[in-house]
Amino acid sequence: MTSRAEYCVIACAEAWRDNGEVLASPMGLIPSLGARLAKRTFSPDLLLTDGEAMLVGLDGTAEGWLPYRRHLTMVTGGKRHVMMGASQIDRFGNQNISCIGDWRRPSRQLLGVRGAPVNTLNNPVSYWIPRHSTRVFVERVDMVSGVGHDRAEAAGVTRYHRLPRVVSDLGVFDFTGPGRSMRLASVHPGVSVEQVRAATGFDLAVAEQVPYTREPSAEELRLIREVIDPRGLRDREVRG
Repeated sequence: MTSRAEYCVIACAEAWRDNGEVLASPMGLIPSLGARLAKRTFSPDLLLTDGEAMLVGLDGTAEGWLPYRRHLTMVTGGKRHVMMGASQIDRFGNQNISCIGDWRRPSRQLLGVRGAPVNTLNNPVSYWIPRHSTRVFVERVDMVSGVGHDRAEAAGVTRYHRLPRVVSDLGVFDFTGPGRSMRLASVHPGVSVEQVRAATGFDLAVAEQVPYTREPSAEELRLIREVIDPRGLRDREVRG
């Protein structure tokens, strides 16, 4: 039986399908498992990184050095697809990882904007959210870190702006709703559309028929369970 965590790994892996030779920069366990699965199966040209200064092979062995200046060149040239997290995200894909509350006197200080603005304006950015709730999927983010479709369009910086997908522990989302707003693309088996709507703090675009997230193949399940994550760490991040 396929676990919820394994559906999430598959959904994250699909973000890199047909990307070609780009740097996959997954942030977090499930996205990292997804990137490694994608490279082992349908996206063999992906470049994997240790998240710091090395390009790594399928087994994690360092294969090359990636100095910071080269990394920035890949970012500004669109040759990277990063999957980030989000403390808040709204219907147009504006993301917040900086603070909760009024930025002049926030109730909670987070990471800061980090590289999110440059990421979202220069290369594809997807998102992974392990706990789908109305606290994360909000009507309006408290501070914009990653730039969403509405703000990119208003600023006239849409040439390289692309948000392929959002994956949560409940489903998969794209931005094909009205005005390039978030749309429910699939639900993971065992999750209902009503459950997703109740956990979302804005009016989510939903098709009349929402499919289930695709089933992993037998070989994909073997790779996840025996090769990529034999210790089962995925089930600690996503339960159910």
